[in-house]
Amino acid sequence: MESGEPFPSAPSASARLLHGARRVLLENWTGASTVPSRGLYPHQWSWDSAFIAIGLRHLSAHRAQRELETLLAAQWGDGRIPHIVFNPAVPLDAYFPSPDFWRSSSAGAALGAPTAVETSGIVQPPVHALACLLVHLADPRASALRGFLARVYPRLAAWHRYLAEHRDLGGGGLVSVVHPWEPGMDNSPCWDAPLARVEPAPPDTFRRADLDHGAAADRPTDLDYGRYVRLAADYRDRGYRDGGAGSAALAFAVEDPGVNALLIASEHALADIATTVGADPTPHRSRARRLTAALVERLWDPAAGLFLCRDLRGGGLIPELSAAGLLPLIVPGLPHEIAAALIRTASGPHFGLGGPVRLVPSYDLLGRAFDPYRYWRGPAWFNVNWLMERGLRQHGAADRADALRSAALDAAVSSGFAEYVDPYTAEARGTRDFGWTAALALDLLVTSGGVGTELVAAEREMAAEPE
Repeated sequence: MESGEPFPSAPSASARLLHGARRVLLENWTGASTVPSRGLYPHQWSWDSAFIAIGLRHLSAHRAQRELETLLAAQWGDGRIPHIVFNPAVPLDAYFPSPDFWRSSSAGAALGAPTAVETSGIVQPPVHALACLLVHLADPRASALRGFLARVYPRLAAWHRYLAEHRDLGGGGLVSVVHPWEPGMDNSPCWDAPLARVEPAPPDTFRRADLDHGAAADRPTDLDYGRYVRLAADYRDRGYRDGGAGSAALAFAVEDPGVNALLIASEHALADIATTVGADPTPHRSRARRLTAALVERLWDPAAGLFLCRDLRGGGLIPELSAAGLLPLIVPGLPHEIAAALIRTASGPHFGLGGPVRLVPSYDLLGRAFDPYRYWRGPAWFNVNWLMERGLRQHGAADRADALRSAALDAAVSSGFAEYVDPYTAEARGTRDFGWTAALALDLLVTSGGVGTELVAAEREMAAEPE
């Protein structure tokens, strides 16, 4: 298939993707939410569920709403949405860190952690309001009858307030992350320098369950994991508190452009939700403008041609080029010259879009730490490419967006809906039958107009499945 050519419209091509994606979403459904994968990730993950709902809405808007409301039901009293909601039916040794490590209901009790369900104590990127809006728009009438937006709006507003009031650790108006798992790009080379200051937990104090399901060459190293465990345990032992007199004791504190770009996009979505439910959208639009200005002021690097992460403990910008630095393309109202520079950078030698690679890699192709196999150190991820496709289209690069959509659809099918792929070859890496890969490929297919009666049939099949 030539670059820029739309995904084949032949029934066999679209049907294969549609029915494959539907199969993955059905098999990963637990009755109230969707696991990213049955083996490697057997619980509910925060931003996974948001991305999964975006695709699931095309098969069952009701089930997509339930996906999001199940996650929001585990929200803490302080407003945070935890990055994992644990399924009590899953054995403790199936995933690490397990509920008995996080001890959310006791360690987080002072901050309003739920008592009916165990969760982690950290968060993930705030893409939830955008997901809720898109799910609503899949069937506005049925959504309104169910009162979906009216129920989720207060929870989403509380989530954004938590980030604004507790996570501006740098004092410059941006949200900070306090653990490498929070921005979702766990072992990005951007974290190498901040993590070097962290004394890892002894290897005999934990057992990695992820290596039971994934190749070691695809996963973070043991040293990485030791540092993740140390940071998570320290955060737990301080009662999951972010600010106050002890906030400087947080060894890892970083302003990440991807996290803040998703928050800005979600503030715009929350303004639209507020309008729909009869609330005042002005605070959300004002905050989106302030966040955009702070993002440009604090993280934009004209010489690099993209946004960089800021290390609040080490001081200054981190000179590593990550796909997170391209994600502000999804921000409405981003200055034109910055959007144009991001598109040039995405298409240049560091990310190679439209050249040697067809999917945006997670890290600089020319970087010192590039690895096409290892998790977030080079492979291409489908959520990043879905966001990039949306950003390119929003900023007038429709041809590039079409080519990226085509490449993503090809790779999703050929890789068996892999967790991530080699950016050069699209060879499958990580686990297969991955939830957001199936969901986001489905969304790209449907929004491209690549399905017709086949989607109607798949919707009927999904509706026939027990909730």
